[in-house]
Amino acid sequence: MSVVTITKENFETEVLKSDKPVLVDFWAAWCGPCRMLSPVVDQIAEENPAIKVGKVNVDEEPELAQQFAVMSIPTLISFRDGKAFNKSVGVISKEEILNLI
Repeated sequence: MSVVTITKENFETEVLKSDKPVLVDFWAAWCGPCRMLSPVVDQIAEENPAIKVGKVNVDEEPELAQQFAVMSIPTLISFRDGKAFNKSVGVISKEEILNLI
């Protein structure tokens, strides 16, 4: 499954009302660690059809970043049944990301 671009307009539909667990990557184009993590997140999206993966550009969606207290990026937050239940800040391994979900 491909990565979904998450905005405040589609957040409720794509994340909160999703019937699958959702992994959301909060990132920015100027962030080096975000660029390192991005291919790993993309790979997880391709290899795990049971998981929805979305990305939030914090420069374009500051309200979402603020809503989830994203102070540093990259930040990964996993959601299940409309609730945030796991969070990680910084670059982590693929295995650690899968453990978040």
